[in-house]
Amino acid sequence: MILEAMGLAPEGGEGGGLTGYIVHHLTHNTTTVAGDAGFHLDSWAIALGLGLLACLWLWLYARKATSGVPSKGQAFVELVVEFVDSQVKDTFHGDRRFIAPLALTIFVWVAFMNAMDLLPLDLPAALITAVAGPEVAHHTYLRVVPTADINTTFALSVTVFLLVIFYSIKAKGGWGFVKELFTAPFHAHGVLGKIVLAVPNLFLNLVEYLSKPVSLGMRLFGNMYAGELVFMLIAGLFMSWATFLPGVLFQSVWAIFHILIILLQAFIFMVLSVVYLAMAHEHH
Repeated sequence: MILEAMGLAPEGGEGGGLTGYIVHHLTHNTTTVAGDAGFHLDSWAIALGLGLLACLWLWLYARKATSGVPSKGQAFVELVVEFVDSQVKDTFHGDRRFIAPLALTIFVWVAFMNAMDLLPLDLPAALITAVAGPEVAHHTYLRVVPTADINTTFALSVTVFLLVIFYSIKAKGGWGFVKELFTAPFHAHGVLGKIVLAVPNLFLNLVEYLSKPVSLGMRLFGNMYAGELVFMLIAGLFMSWATFLPGVLFQSVWAIFHILIILLQAFIFMVLSVVYLAMAHEHH
């Protein structure tokens, strides 16, 4: 079988055939950190590498930027920067010196991580097989799309959530922030009314605050995980030599459509992050 030749035929509980193929590709390369064996080393390493690559890409073009006729690469980077800055300008009306670079970082980094889904599905396994043999490839797990890992997307969304809390306290003060938790969105003028409405206000505010990181993280994870799974299903269903050409056609069509998803999800994550930070400056 093709799976056996590439060292992907799963063992034991994983089962064989398409199910085993998908299970193998959906298994993370984990390591033990401080007694926790659930640390996804592949997501962390690839996300870190792509983040450094994105910084290097932007830094190189910023370093070579000229006021004259720009190169195609510089023009593209300027287009991305201006696009992100215009989105921030339309949404965030405060000091943008930190927010605009943050939005650019989020958009480029998430787009880079999402774009890993366009790599050939079995390329990592084929490279490991060519270097170390099928036995090593069979026992090596590697997921190359960090945003298809819920740990990565929630790490991003929780970071945005902490920034929202920081900007809320910065804009309203510590006491103002706590007071707003108990006095908005339902307002009362009397002492008794404020006491009665304090618990419903606190409950609604907690739901609103906690729903932000959950919705951010789950939306990005769900879309990228589904896209990755579709690639696996197409590859598994068309893995024989007789269906090779139809498989290439289906993969190509889905890849072209998936490019829109990759950029759209990066854009949505960036815009919602800026919107949440802008809302943190508002007073109820």
